[in-house]
Formats: sequence, structure tokens, C-alpha cells
Amino acid sequence: MTAFELIGTASSDVAQALHTLASVPLAEPAPKGIDTNGVVTFFASKIAPILLAVLGVIFIGRASRGEISKVLTSSAIAIVGLAFIAGAATLFFVGDYLIDLIFE
Repeated sequence: MTAFELIGTASSDVAQALHTLASVPLAEPAPKGIDTNGVVTFFASKIAPILLAVLGVIFIGRASRGEISKVLTSSAIAIVGLAFIAGAATLFFVGDYLIDLIFE
């Protein structure tokens, strides 16, 4: 009879523990990745204009000192750099389109 009482008590304790665990809310799922759209938007709206303004001040300062050839060279390098960035963005969208087209 003692064994039956012990099993009954243990089973009720286990049932109570399982009920308590079932009522505990689960943790929120971990984030899946980085919000790249937010990062790109922040960079394009906040950082890029500041960098372009700094370049403009440097170019104006050099031009006022008579270093026109250096200003033209730096400007050409900056334009080529912007073209590479625009080309990379274009290739990103073209690649996304091709992936959607192939795996449709």
C-alpha cells in the first residue's frame, strides 16, 4: 500500500510540474538575420551626403589654391568610384531577377 501511495504522489507531482511548464510562455524566436535594407537606407540617407560634402570642400579648397589638375583627377576618380558602386547595385538587382526567373 505504501508503494501505491508513493506512485500516486509522484504522478500528481509530475502532472503539476508538466502543467506549470506548459503554462510558461515560450521565448520569442531569435532574429533570423541583419536588416540589410535598414542599413543601406541609413547609409544612403545619412553617411553618403556627409562624405560627398567633405569631398566637395576638399575639391573647392584645392581649386582655390590653383591645383586644378589635382581637382580634375580627384573628381574623375570619384566619378569612376560612383560608377562602380552603381554597377554593383545594378548587378545585385539583375542577379535577383535572374534567380527569380530560373527558380520560378
